[in-house]
Amino acid sequence: MPARGGSGSGSGRVWGMEPRLFELFGSGAGGGLKNKNGTKGKKTSRGRSRGGRSSNNPPYLPPEAEEGNIEYKLKLVNPSQYRFEHLVTQMKWRLQEGRGEAVYQIGVEDNGLLVGLSEEEMKASLKTLRRMAEKVGADITILREREVDYDGDLPRKITEVLVRKVPDNQQFLDLRVAVLGNVDSGKSTLLGVLTQGELDNGRGRARLNLFRHLHEIQSGRTSSISFEILGFNSKGEVVNYSDSRTAEEICESASKMITFIDLAGHHKYLKTTIFGLTSYCPDFAMLVVSANTGIAGTTREHLGLAMALKVPFFIVVSKVDLCSRATVERTLRQLERVLKQPGCNKLPLLVNSDDDAVTAAQQFAQSPSITPIFALSSVSGDNLDLLKVFLNILPPLTNSEEQEELMQQLTEFQVDEIYTVPEVGTVVGGTLYSGICKEGEKLVVGPTDQGDFLELKVCSIQRNRSACRVLRAGQAATLALGSFDRSLLRKGMVMVSPEMNPTICSVFEAEIVLLFHATTFRKGFQVTVHVGNVRQTAIVEELHGKDKLRTGEKAVVRFRFIKHPEYLKLGAKLLFREGVTKGIGHVTNLRGIGTDASDA
Repeated sequence: MPARGGSGSGSGRVWGMEPRLFELFGSGAGGGLKNKNGTKGKKTSRGRSRGGRSSNNPPYLPPEAEEGNIEYKLKLVNPSQYRFEHLVTQMKWRLQEGRGEAVYQIGVEDNGLLVGLSEEEMKASLKTLRRMAEKVGADITILREREVDYDGDLPRKITEVLVRKVPDNQQFLDLRVAVLGNVDSGKSTLLGVLTQGELDNGRGRARLNLFRHLHEIQSGRTSSISFEILGFNSKGEVVNYSDSRTAEEICESASKMITFIDLAGHHKYLKTTIFGLTSYCPDFAMLVVSANTGIAGTTREHLGLAMALKVPFFIVVSKVDLCSRATVERTLRQLERVLKQPGCNKLPLLVNSDDDAVTAAQQFAQSPSITPIFALSSVSGDNLDLLKVFLNILPPLTNSEEQEELMQQLTEFQVDEIYTVPEVGTVVGGTLYSGICKEGEKLVVGPTDQGDFLELKVCSIQRNRSACRVLRAGQAATLALGSFDRSLLRKGMVMVSPEMNPTICSVFEAEIVLLFHATTFRKGFQVTVHVGNVRQTAIVEELHGKDKLRTGEKAVVRFRFIKHPEYLKLGAKLLFREGVTKGIGHVTNLRGIGTDASDA
């Protein structure tokens, strides 16, 4: 999984983003924009007719793809031994493509035609599928069944089945979800309910275990980044702290892990929130909106950040137990209006049933324009199960081939957190962007203030608070460095293979779009630059071909870091801010240490 701050595929295409994205930033910008589509926006709640049959069933699904983790099977009734072995090999391939997960559509032809099976044929097909899953060490879960109208009067069904491989050697599927939203929208409380397995008492009891500092407990406001885990076993059942004492037990019994990155909602902690989004490479973002206040405070800004960094997001409307139905519907209409405005161009999909949750998870991963919306309560538990169904089925964004390519590259670990642990020594936390990292491996860390790299040895590795011998690309972990001097480390450093020749620079150029600025953006302006895990103040040395920039304009700009050189990559996504000023772009040119403006 390429880090969002790194030079992943297409990360250099800043102009590919919506041209009106800047309308999400600034004071009240774009709030009252009308939907250009007018009456074309379709209602998203899915009506269901009597008999449990969907009222708008399509006669076709898209044709089966050769790649990916979705397999169509018309029927699996009493296959021969040779055919059975072939089917098992096929299942292994689909599981590999989905990194341990595959979805089987039974009763569907390869061209996507919904034929359906009789009850007897469906029972026999599911029995064969269960045998196939046992052969590869996986479990199956029926996601949904639906009746289809095909030739004949007999009722015919198609069944959608999730196949998930039982984890071996700690290789569970790990998805990272950043949690965004305005202060007091119920982010930490929702995470507390999901991970602890107990509903909130309405006064914030569920969130107490998530806070890291005394002042957070006293104020009830998150100011730092914390991580919470929610597991699903191979049968799709929730594994959390309610029936597992420790994180190690959750890791042992889970085959899929959702790591929530709890970010701060208050505006004064915005730099921490941006760092969490750029540095921790989330796969998805969950935007929490309070039903009683609607889109308020930093909600619009957080939505804009997720859009700018191209992090797919879904929305949770919380606290529905505090409001009347009319208030909840008003908030949903407000969200729909913002999502459909030209800066977003999203299609809201309100999730009201398990069937909707399955559809939302599959379409959300396939189409970047779909935005699922959940309306729930952490106190009464209303619709909480729909969110769990969605998270259980949510597939990874990268397939096994992309993962393998990243693992073949040289080791690169981004340092996001630094600790000193008694009897262990210096510990760093972060994400392995590429390669493989093993216990006992020798790496170099830097750049220092002088631009040097220092040798060190990885003594041990922990992932989700449990020991791990091998770390693979895209995984987050903490590495113990023994007696290595902590004062030599800082956030924003990288640990890389000694063979790598890292690109260190103090001056760089970037192609940028100014998302919001009150007046004009000029040479000499100082901004805080975020590139991956790098966060440092830089001065604008030159705007190529322009004297000044206004909101929505673009240019190539030369920046100089004011403190120390940093490790950057060409094409890396860049986000800068200063007060209400915000911009986004990508790195186009790197210049070495000590480069004068006259040389540049």
